[in-house]
Amino acid sequence: MATNIVMPQMGYDMREGTVVKWYKSEGEEVARGEVIADIETDKATVEFEAYTSGVLRRIVANEGVAIPVGELIAIIAGADEVLDEILEGLPAGSPAQAPGPEPVAPPTEAGVVTASQTADAPPAGDGGRLRVSPIARRLAQERGIDLALISGTGPGGRIVEKDVLEFFPAATAPAASPTVPPSPAPIPAALSGERVDLSRMRQAIARVTVDSKREAPHFYVTAEVDMGKAMNLRRDLNDALPVENRVSVNDLILKACAIVLGQYPKFNGSFQGDHLQLNSSINIGIAIALEAGLIVPGISNCQDKSLQELAAASKDLVARANSGTLRNEEYSGTTFSVSNLGMFDVDSFAAIIFPPHAAVLAVGTVKAQPVVRDGELVVGQVMKATLSTDHRVADGAEAAQFLVAVKKLLESPVSLLL
Repeated sequence: MATNIVMPQMGYDMREGTVVKWYKSEGEEVARGEVIADIETDKATVEFEAYTSGVLRRIVANEGVAIPVGELIAIIAGADEVLDEILEGLPAGSPAQAPGPEPVAPPTEAGVVTASQTADAPPAGDGGRLRVSPIARRLAQERGIDLALISGTGPGGRIVEKDVLEFFPAATAPAASPTVPPSPAPIPAALSGERVDLSRMRQAIARVTVDSKREAPHFYVTAEVDMGKAMNLRRDLNDALPVENRVSVNDLILKACAIVLGQYPKFNGSFQGDHLQLNSSINIGIAIALEAGLIVPGISNCQDKSLQELAAASKDLVARANSGTLRNEEYSGTTFSVSNLGMFDVDSFAAIIFPPHAAVLAVGTVKAQPVVRDGELVVGQVMKATLSTDHRVADGAEAAQFLVAVKKLLESPVSLLL
């Protein structure tokens, strides 16, 4: 039976997506779960997996062309299955109705070759595929760099941000002469008075945050967490683990949240107009700062993962977010989120809820400061945590109970290992 493959909604605010690259051609066999395309949204390029098996009979969406969410992009069917009824329902002149179309080249802007134009000119030896992270693609577009000239150092030869930043076209490479002084650094736009156009990702962030603050009545509760025992536990664990398996402070926080979300399911739900929709799995999003902006991909089924499994999943998620190889469910299926600015030496902050979540936990740095224990003034390891909550979902007392439950787990961290 023929299956219509439509543009998926990979994120609460996604309205359209662009197929950056098809990895299958018409007539090729496709297995369920196999990556068949890279789809670019406002915030990331995501690997799109086939949700059925069969033969890729028709490719409807051309590479580089924006397609609304829910619109047909391809058809997977049996090798000999008749597709007349499906094809008759397509708009006149669509790729599926016009056999052997010439690819439509996207327009240039001010004579600069864009990243999408160079995607069809792969570097030598890459088998006809050019894999590029979304950050690298935008940087190349901004700098007018032909991506086909860059050798990727990311996974599978993917071109990543570092590759673009370190690339110098031969025609403009600085002369190797010690007598030539280096060129002066460009004047920052803030000082030169220039207009700086927002990237698609920054526009998406602006749209989502405004919608969230306008629609969800935020309120905030903050608590100080004594992280002394948690830091000792982390040190002991990491002393016994290989470097690649070590546990971070954020991993401890994720595990505590996963446990408490099971006890307070409201905070793992979302407001849906006339009802509260609770989720059957705990999928915690991690706020990740990329060069182009913020994304919140997530770890699925956190309720079933041990601390070490969460740590491994977190490292893998961050690495693939930076290389642009996130999967659809990681980008669109989160139910709660954690934002951590501790690595920037920030004491505390309040995060904006990521729709359609009910809450987000913001944590700062773990800092040595005086605390009172058993009537004695001692130096403790303290972290401030702030829970932003949608008042339509929960009240202040419930948010306080949730945050205190997270605090207790982190202050008695052995329970995170059980």
